[in-house]
Amino acid sequence: MKILVTGSNGLLGQKLTALISSRQEHQLIATGRSSEPPKGFLGTYRMLDITDKNSVDRVLSETQPDVIVHGAAMTQVDDCEIKKEECWKSNVEATGFLLECASRINAHFIFVSTDFIFDGKQGLLDEEAVPGPVNYYGESKLAAEKLVMNYTGRWAILRTVLVYGVTQDKSRSNIVLWVKNSLEAEKPIRVVNDQWRTPTLAEDLAMGCLLAAEHKAEGVFNVSGAEMMTPYDIAVRTALFFNLKDELITETDSSAFKQTAARPLKTGFKIDKARKAWGYKPHTFEESLRLLARQLTSI
Repeated sequence: MKILVTGSNGLLGQKLTALISSRQEHQLIATGRSSEPPKGFLGTYRMLDITDKNSVDRVLSETQPDVIVHGAAMTQVDDCEIKKEECWKSNVEATGFLLECASRINAHFIFVSTDFIFDGKQGLLDEEAVPGPVNYYGESKLAAEKLVMNYTGRWAILRTVLVYGVTQDKSRSNIVLWVKNSLEAEKPIRVVNDQWRTPTLAEDLAMGCLLAAEHKAEGVFNVSGAEMMTPYDIAVRTALFFNLKDELITETDSSAFKQTAARPLKTGFKIDKARKAWGYKPHTFEESLRLLARQLTSI
């Protein structure tokens, strides 16, 4: 099976391209806006600007993938609120360009979405939950989902939550690395206790994407971690695992921070559908921290 991945330089992209490359039965086409592939990547890489229709047409026509896993997006929530035109172009128009080309080559289209399409008034959420974004990033991802749902070929939407992990160059920060790095520097941090998520290890999301491709999945699936936690919970558990000073962590709530874009307070996903359909099984949080520790030592 020939699988094309967008956003292969990102956290998910690096994990997914590594996973696909390890399977001899699949042929990988990694793509990204950069002229250079991710550090350490060996394989087929094509420069692709998903916001440029001609670039999308050319690369997809030349490579003819069986499956497209579309993980590239503008994901910085506050930036999306400020730069709405850029956000819409990156998250919605680009998805439309990819879908148009996917239709011509009859490719299975797998779209990575987010819990931020929901208003945060309740969780845990299943795949039937009614969306209601509270920020522009969520609006853009929901609009892209609607485009995918109108695709005439086979499609799947994988919704995920608060992805964390380690890239080869350690260039991508996330809540776990931020907590670890701050406490190692003995820097006091304030962490909110009124937002609830099911944080997702990047390797687990990558496996979910590959399982969806291999099972020819159709429809909406939640693909995240299984444990509901607040950022404060995540911070304390990270500190304890790495033997860092948890007394440097101050518990607070969202009102303590002035952010451009609103955040949903309570999301998190039920993952029963993916478990039953594909045998999806995410790491526990402690298992994830052990994996991160090994990776940080080896890089």
